[in-house]
Amino acid sequence: MKQPHVHTMKSQLTRRELLGYSTLVLSLGLQEFAWGASVLAVRIWPANEYTRVTIESDVPLKSQPLLILDPPRIAVDIDGADLNPALKELVSQVKADDPFISGVRIGQYGPGIVRLVFDLRQMVRPQLFNLAPVLATRVDQARYNHRLVMDLYPTKEIDPLEALIAQHTKLGKELHSAVKKEATSLASSHSTIQSKPKVPEDVLSIWIEEQSKKPPLRASAQLPMASKPPTPSEASTSVEPQSAKDNSMSPSADQVPPEVVDRWIVVAIDPGHGGEDPGAIGRQGTKEKDVVLQIAMKLKNLIDSTVIKARQGDYAMRAFLTRDADYFVPLQDRVRKAQRVQADLFVSLHADAYINPDAKGASVFALSQSGASSAAARWMADQENKADLVGGINLKNKDVVVQKTLLDMSTDAQINFSLKLGSEFLGQIKRVGTLHKARVEQAGFAVLKAPDIPSLLVETAFISNPQEEAMLVKPSFQNDMAGAINAAIVKYFKQSPPIIRNRTL
Repeated sequence: MKQPHVHTMKSQLTRRELLGYSTLVLSLGLQEFAWGASVLAVRIWPANEYTRVTIESDVPLKSQPLLILDPPRIAVDIDGADLNPALKELVSQVKADDPFISGVRIGQYGPGIVRLVFDLRQMVRPQLFNLAPVLATRVDQARYNHRLVMDLYPTKEIDPLEALIAQHTKLGKELHSAVKKEATSLASSHSTIQSKPKVPEDVLSIWIEEQSKKPPLRASAQLPMASKPPTPSEASTSVEPQSAKDNSMSPSADQVPPEVVDRWIVVAIDPGHGGEDPGAIGRQGTKEKDVVLQIAMKLKNLIDSTVIKARQGDYAMRAFLTRDADYFVPLQDRVRKAQRVQADLFVSLHADAYINPDAKGASVFALSQSGASSAAARWMADQENKADLVGGINLKNKDVVVQKTLLDMSTDAQINFSLKLGSEFLGQIKRVGTLHKARVEQAGFAVLKAPDIPSLLVETAFISNPQEEAMLVKPSFQNDMAGAINAAIVKYFKQSPPIIRNRTL
């Protein structure tokens, strides 16, 4: 296969540097195509994690990318297409706060060749790939023609745990600001490859060093260390009220448990869909991805301001969002993020849809490894598991064997924990709205398959029901739903606080 060219405006490059940047763009291979393409729509989805550019056309597009080093930019030649108004829309879609793209220039480079030049704010790791059409069978589903997708990733991948620490510690915020300032300075000065600036130590390393200097928790000596959720029987034992007659377990004067436990309860909140994947679409045009993100943000605010008072001490809760803006996150990456921050709970938020517009109410789902609990649960899991097809992932860059191994390792303990916690969710949600099912349903949801994290999927209401669609966009309902979920989490962890453990950082 013919490889794309690498063009540079620099007059001198060492052989090592040229080889390094050539390797960077080897993944941007030529795509199969048909001549006479007509561009139908363009979209740009900016986010801190990556920016996605999508060009939708009636036939597959052939593309030839060129990475230009100084100043950093990417030129993409599209063969078999002519400049049209839809393609010109790319220019106006660049947002001022896009962390990767500062501007786009478009021109007819030659007969049947359109050149796009993306001016970059920083050097990136680009991926370019084609997606097959997505056919919609119902009005509430998204439909796409052929798509040419370019994803621009930072040269250093954002670490979810580092980001969580940076968000919730003063030290982390200061260092994060320093690193960001340094990166901005680098991008603006267009420094040469040879002159790499000195970047402060990363947030995670310094935080770990500071934690290692702290004295060990006295409470941790009374509880076993664990790297995975305990069984329900273990959990109930760890919080069983101490008998007044059992003097052997009473703490001595110098063994009084601390008032504050030096351990966060981390809740990973997963707003479903996003970016290219709108999720279900209501009859009034309401998109599932938008309402669940709004609920997720409200839930995050509640969790971050909550302290759970348990027998062992006070546990501060912290929320981690798998996405905090309108961009697509593959199902596998959602699981991986939750694992990286070593979440104690994973909650995926959605808005249900069905062919019958009268269907209504909220549902709670847990994982099943032995078949779905009902035909409806199986159907729902099938619909949600198609997110990667709609949102679009570069399958060539995914290790399918590793994915399958990870997603087949879920344990019975995880599922049992999820079922117990799911019952708490239903008990709280029914106080603020209608339940579609009065018990926790089970099915093979890909996003619930973290083997070491209790995981639940909440369908907050039916967006396909006109009355519930109107309800979903109301801040009052979003606040009530977030409050109910937070109350369930607090009640559960107050009764069964997580076993104190050393987090593997």
